[in-house]
Amino acid sequence: MPDSCPTWDLTDLYDGIADGAIAADIAACRQEAEQLEAAWQGRLADADGAALAGLIADYERILEMLGKAQSHAQLLFAASTTDSQIARHHQSIREASADIGARLLFIELELAALDDAHITQLLDTPALAVWQPWLRRVRAWAPHQLAPDMERMLAERAPSGRGAWVRLFDETAAALRFPFGEADVTEAEILNALSSPNGDERRAAGESLSTTLKDNERLLSLVLNTIAKDKEVEDRWRGFARPVDSRNLDNDVDDDTVDALVGAVDSRNADLAHRYYRLKAGWMGGETINWWDRNAPLPGGDDRQFSWDEARQLVLDSFAGFDQQMAEQAEPFFSRNWIDAEPRAGKSSGAFSHPVTPSAHPYILMNFSGKSRDVMTLAHEMGHGIHQRLAADRGYLMSDTPLTLAETASVFAEMLAFRRLVDSADNPATRRRLLAGKVEDMLNTVVRQIAFHNFETRFHDARRNAELTAEEISDIWMETQRAALGPSVVTGDDYRPIWGYIPHFVHTPFYVYAYAFGDCLVNALWQSYQLAQAGGQAADFVTGYRNLLQAGGTERYDVALQRFDLDPRDPAFWSLGLDMISGMIDELEGLS
Repeated sequence: MPDSCPTWDLTDLYDGIADGAIAADIAACRQEAEQLEAAWQGRLADADGAALAGLIADYERILEMLGKAQSHAQLLFAASTTDSQIARHHQSIREASADIGARLLFIELELAALDDAHITQLLDTPALAVWQPWLRRVRAWAPHQLAPDMERMLAERAPSGRGAWVRLFDETAAALRFPFGEADVTEAEILNALSSPNGDERRAAGESLSTTLKDNERLLSLVLNTIAKDKEVEDRWRGFARPVDSRNLDNDVDDDTVDALVGAVDSRNADLAHRYYRLKAGWMGGETINWWDRNAPLPGGDDRQFSWDEARQLVLDSFAGFDQQMAEQAEPFFSRNWIDAEPRAGKSSGAFSHPVTPSAHPYILMNFSGKSRDVMTLAHEMGHGIHQRLAADRGYLMSDTPLTLAETASVFAEMLAFRRLVDSADNPATRRRLLAGKVEDMLNTVVRQIAFHNFETRFHDARRNAELTAEEISDIWMETQRAALGPSVVTGDDYRPIWGYIPHFVHTPFYVYAYAFGDCLVNALWQSYQLAQAGGQAADFVTGYRNLLQAGGTERYDVALQRFDLDPRDPAFWSLGLDMISGMIDELEGLS
């Protein structure tokens, strides 16, 4: 592990869980929510545009204050999931937030219920027209709203219902230890070992991951079954036809567009993943590779280790080469300790950029071990962080970007860092290694995430009929993953429990397609950038890209991309992104 990995400083929010300002902020939010409830509940239909604009501004201010306390608790918990005091504090904040949020539910419910002609008339008021993008998304949920008292009940019970199962999963995952060599290691460490240059270590890591997840599959399958049943009940009451439909609405994307993406990827599995893994198997001296070798470094490749300072400089330089303002937005993350990169026991695995609130700033969590993939992860999460900073001026309600566009900034930033690495490659072997690594990342982001989506779809469909055993869940897992990975990747019985470690299935069902959406979108966007460079219009592209990020949640994905003459509604759009991956595999075949 590299030395000097930073840990974050959360004092910009509060001075720890004992800070009296937390209780004061929660109390203020509660009092103001009660006042709004008493003054406004049941009366929004009679309000004029100016009054509604004032109400929404008050609502946003309360949510901003509440969001600061929530974010602080979430970040503390992510960094120390096994600390009982922090876990208790996190739960207390969640429960208080649920209670306060329940008092404010009426605002969005009543706004959504307003007659179309009435709201159109009200929007003639300039102060209310400012909120039109947010109002459009709120009102899109109108056909799926329940009675106000039922909506309130769901909000109040969230921490002890679905939220409790998520907490159980997180604490269980953080506490798991995986035998490896002479030690018991964390999930992040065992997953990192799957990319070891040592084949024996990769096999041992795969076996340990499989065995430990198998030992815990009874609990993991119970969590997944419960989450799915909870979702099925709520979806049924809200009138959603398919499990994915509520996620699509939340992502502000058309069902047909998502279906087109999934269909496009599934139809290209043989050309993409199957072809690449056959190629990789040949590089590794055989006709097949084991599943734990999917992310193995290439034989004879330069397994370069990056220090934290090297990773930092590469990311900043790659951003500056595209847009100096982008690098300037990134710099405070490093200089002001907005990043927690140190791998350690009890810390959440994976990586994220938490937006916190517009009045504060984002924080990034990752587990840095010095591999080139870690550099890409840093660039990826930094892309999110820059996006969140640029969109902050839109305010709490309109800065949040739907997942389909949120992944655009992260994947584009990752592409910038990758191109910086490739351009500095001094020999064909290094170029092949970097190109292969990028292809693998794209396959993990596009093909594998759509395979995850297909797993979720089949699992949730089956769960409508009855609870599934761990064996039945594993059957679905094997069928969907084998279809995606192809015959060159050996997936035996030891691959059956691997679904158990993937947090998105629990945290945010049907989240995963957003990764593929963002990657394919960015591939098309990158081609537009290359054309702009060739035509001497790079500056115009940079301006358009910056405007896209600054728009936050005020624009749908299709509207946002019009400035680049891209149309995701066109089925051919998705082929652009997939063709880019295929072209890189073509190049690798030429280098073999």
